[in-house]
Parts: sequence; C-alpha cells; structure tokens
Amino acid sequence: MRVALSIAGSDPSGGAGIQADLKTFHEFGVYGEAVVSLLTVQNTCGVRRVELVAPDLVMEQLEAVLDDIPPHAAKTGALGSSELIRALGRAAGQWAFPLVVDPVLAGTHGQPLADEDALRAMRDHLLPCASLLTPNLPEAEALTGIVIRGPQELCAAAESLHRQGARAVLIKGGHREGAATDVLLEGSEWFEYPGERIETRHTHGTGCTYSAAIVAGLAVGSPLRDAVAHAKTFIEHAIRTAPGLGSGCGPLNHFRRL
Repeated sequence: MRVALSIAGSDPSGGAGIQADLKTFHEFGVYGEAVVSLLTVQNTCGVRRVELVAPDLVMEQLEAVLDDIPPHAAKTGALGSSELIRALGRAAGQWAFPLVVDPVLAGTHGQPLADEDALRAMRDHLLPCASLLTPNLPEAEALTGIVIRGPQELCAAAESLHRQGARAVLIKGGHREGAATDVLLEGSEWFEYPGERIETRHTHGTGCTYSAAIVAGLAVGSPLRDAVAHAKTFIEHAIRTAPGLGSGCGPLNHFRRL
C-alpha cells in the first residue's frame, strides 16, 4: 500500500483542503494521511473565518505521522503562518520522499490565506525543498514579481521559481485567456499540458485536487511528467462532471470512476 500525505487547511464543506486531498488520494488508490495546518469556516459561498493551528501542534502531528506511517510523497497546501513555513522548511530538508508545494495564498473566493511574511518565508525556506511547485498565475506573479501577460513572461516566471530552488515548476493556466494550458519546467526540459476551458462556476478546490492527484501519482512511482498528465486528465473530468452542490462556487466530482 502506497501512502500520500497532505499538510493543509481544513474545509468543512468538503470541496478543498485536506478533505479534497484525501478524496483524491483514495481515488488514485493510495492511503491518505492529513496534518491540519489551519481551520476555516466556509461553504460554497465564501470563507467566514480562518484560525491558524499553532505551529508546534502542526509539527507534532507531522512527527507522529512520520514516525509511524511515513509517506511515499507529500504535499503542502494552505499553511498560514511564516513560523510554520520556516519549521516545515527545516524538516523537509531531511525528507527522502518528494514534496509538492501548492503555494496557496488565497482561497477560491479571494480570502487571503497568507500574509507578506508568509510569502517571504515560502520563497526562502520552502521553495528550496520543493520537488514540484504548483502555482496558478496570481501565485506565480506574487512569488516572482513578474506580471504574466503571455508565454514569454510565463516562462520567465517558471525559470525564476526554478532558480529560487524548486526542482520543477508547474504553472497552471486556469487564469489565462483561451485554453487552460499548463506549463511544466522540469530541470531544463519544458512540457505543455493543453486543456479545455470548461465554462462552469463549480471550481472550488481545483488547485488542491490537482496537486493531490500529482502527489498520488508520485507516491505510486510515476515519473513527474506522467503524474502531471494523469492529474490533468483527472482534474478536467472532475470539473466537467461537478455535481452542482451548493449555491455558490461548488465542489468538483472526486469520483473518477463515475
């Protein structure tokens, strides 16, 4: 049995965060573990409250998991505090398994989930530990200071993040005009993952689900480029067949066999 770990926030409505990650791990046939970094009060209409878990409690959760059922791959999602990000960076430098960093800076509804100190800590302490960094366009802009207007700036942002320490960078194209094409820089190699733009309001938890699907692929031993390709297929299916729950931005369909 292969094992995947999520270090992320909790979404009580089940569409994002650790709830989405665990559903995705299960659908890919891996055993899922979750370390909770923050708690939210939210539903499909918006985020009402965010409470950070004390960094020492997060690290104790992590230590308990690693001591007993160490994962084959892991991911981070919303972390919240610069103190926690620095602590995770120190720990992750010793890990033998791949770490996917999803630099969640805001929720689907725009609620900030990281301040400027947390952003700096992510650049300085967590990016150098990332086997893969998975920013969307606004996150890539925030981490690099590059305004992405087209392919040239997108490639420059990916190269900048690679120089900051991330071993591979996947910039997601969901916020671009036209097709939702994602671009992966792995070492010195470039890969494109074209995607259909699906007109829907039900996209809650897209980034969490996508990165969790990649982690599941890495946990079972897939090469990174293949893990991304399988995850891209899964996320498109999950968006296209979203169940339409809630009166706002609803969750995806995490049942790939439906």
